[in-house]
Amino acid sequence: MRTLIVLFALLAPSAAMAQTVAVSGPSVFLTGIGTAVTVENQGVDTVTAVVRDADGVELARQTLAPLDSVDIGGIVVRSATQLPLSVRAADGAHDVDAPLLPGWFSLLPPLLAIALALVFREVILSLFLGVVLGAFFVAGFNPVGALFMTIDRFVRDALADADRASIVIFSLLLGGMVGVMSRMGGTRAIVDAVTPLATTQRRAQVATWLAGLAIFFDDYANTLIVGNTMRPLTDRLKVSREKLAYIVDSTAAPVAAIVFVSTWVGYEIVLISEGLQAAASQAAADPAAAAALASASPFSIFLQSIPYMFYQVLAIATVAIVAVTQRDFGPMLRAERRALAGDLYRPGAQLAADLEGEIGVVPDGTPLRWWNGVLPVVAVIATVLGGLVWTGLQGEPPAGPESFVDLVRRVVNDADPFATLLWGSLVGALTAVALAASQRILPLTGAIAALVGGMKSIMVAMIILVLAWSLGEVTGALQTASFLASVLSERLPLELLPPIVFIVSALIAFATGTSWTTMAILIPLIIPLAVALGAGMEGGMAQGVLLGGIASVLAGSIFGDHCSPISDTTVLSSMASGCDHVDHVRTQLPYAVMGAGFALAIMLVLNLALGSSPWAALTLMALGVVGVYLVVRTIGRRSDAPAEGG
Repeated sequence: MRTLIVLFALLAPSAAMAQTVAVSGPSVFLTGIGTAVTVENQGVDTVTAVVRDADGVELARQTLAPLDSVDIGGIVVRSATQLPLSVRAADGAHDVDAPLLPGWFSLLPPLLAIALALVFREVILSLFLGVVLGAFFVAGFNPVGALFMTIDRFVRDALADADRASIVIFSLLLGGMVGVMSRMGGTRAIVDAVTPLATTQRRAQVATWLAGLAIFFDDYANTLIVGNTMRPLTDRLKVSREKLAYIVDSTAAPVAAIVFVSTWVGYEIVLISEGLQAAASQAAADPAAAAALASASPFSIFLQSIPYMFYQVLAIATVAIVAVTQRDFGPMLRAERRALAGDLYRPGAQLAADLEGEIGVVPDGTPLRWWNGVLPVVAVIATVLGGLVWTGLQGEPPAGPESFVDLVRRVVNDADPFATLLWGSLVGALTAVALAASQRILPLTGAIAALVGGMKSIMVAMIILVLAWSLGEVTGALQTASFLASVLSERLPLELLPPIVFIVSALIAFATGTSWTTMAILIPLIIPLAVALGAGMEGGMAQGVLLGGIASVLAGSIFGDHCSPISDTTVLSSMASGCDHVDHVRTQLPYAVMGAGFALAIMLVLNLALGSSPWAALTLMALGVVGVYLVVRTIGRRSDAPAEGG
């Protein structure tokens, strides 16, 4: 017994000194930009964490409950002499150190990658160099460490995310499905079947636009299904690959972001809910306003914001106008004239996906049956839609009666989009293999070879996609979005909030290559900011600006995404259309900028002159569509018309 007491006495100090707090800091500090230090209380007692700089000046403090983890934000470092920071808690001090960079440094990696890609049209090397430059900053300007960090941190982390892995698997399986469909003559049979109907470039482009509107439930599914399905038809009618990629890209996210039954809207509603709760807490001094914000339905707020989604509507309308009038301008006009002359893509182009090799060759004597191209696609769509509904219904239903609108909202909120995309692509691939083998068009080994060949055909796009995500990891480590978001100020006039938010969100999406991350950063920030500036739920100008601010985040995110070579949806559009990725960006850019210009003009007129009324917003939106039509009619030219001066 005495021995046990002695042992306990000897071990007691060690137990008292055991670490109970874990601390992690940012990869870099940006001069003058607030950042956060993560503190995790791993013990069973409440602790207080105090953050001090190297001079001992207290910067922040936070009390943590047992087993709690918090991000202590708002920590601003203005000089390297303040580093390292010290986080003192119950078990002693923890140092937090990282390189200190000027804020504009965080823009250099994405800008380098984008500039090199647009100038030299070599997207893989451009993205890789952008990632290396970012790693160079994070590694404290150590070139060897930066090179190793590129692969063992940023590229690996880009693939470690489960949702991104789902997109890769979905793309590979869908590429394999298209490979089997092509090999057994399914895609050629579809073209033969619809050729009597789609006999002109106009009809082919309008049909592609309508297909983009029909597959509204997810932008990834929209892009890959529409691009792969319509490409053989547009190829036969000499529509350039760039035009196909533009139609696919501009009817994917814009449609999914508006239609209330989609994977996008479920995500947006969650973000709006977070923003409303933050705004309600901020407005605690005004109980009525706080109660209105806290009780507001995020789903209803989203629906009310639709009249203010100018860019999405203008992007969709622009595609229709260009397709119907058959008028183009800028690089797209040159691409269409080249395609009409027989070159569907630029000589020397680096196609993001190419099914024109051995896999795309249909053996002589193969029976061409249209259902071999249609049934796998239908299987994908039906599985994804059914999966979205099924996963959305797995959540706990409310105790009381539930209206149809509430049921739809619950399904949208609770659905698992990534799992259903995986299910759909797997069912589609298996359906294609089963059709080929059961009809003895291909032996089972031949069907599997076609499946693998289809996957191989999109390897270039997968490399681009992974590097784009890696660059996104870099911009996250460098806090690029936080730097750009710091442009916002609570001293802004309320009327100018929507247009400025549109610009800032577009810049963030352009620099980071992701609209979802942009929305995740800005929507919870913009709603409290709008309320602080005087917006609210009481109707009139105040409510119009709040709804316009939310809509502007969504619109600006999609616009920046459309313009960015490092966007995943832009990469997938190039892949599905068999287009050179940089050529797609260059040809789409003028149309996206035109739509954004009209959207900005509408916001300014609406908020400065018309009181931000939803009816005024809808009227101006209609006028914006007319304006786009007039611009296309004025400066656009038909590809079959003689070139000026020629």
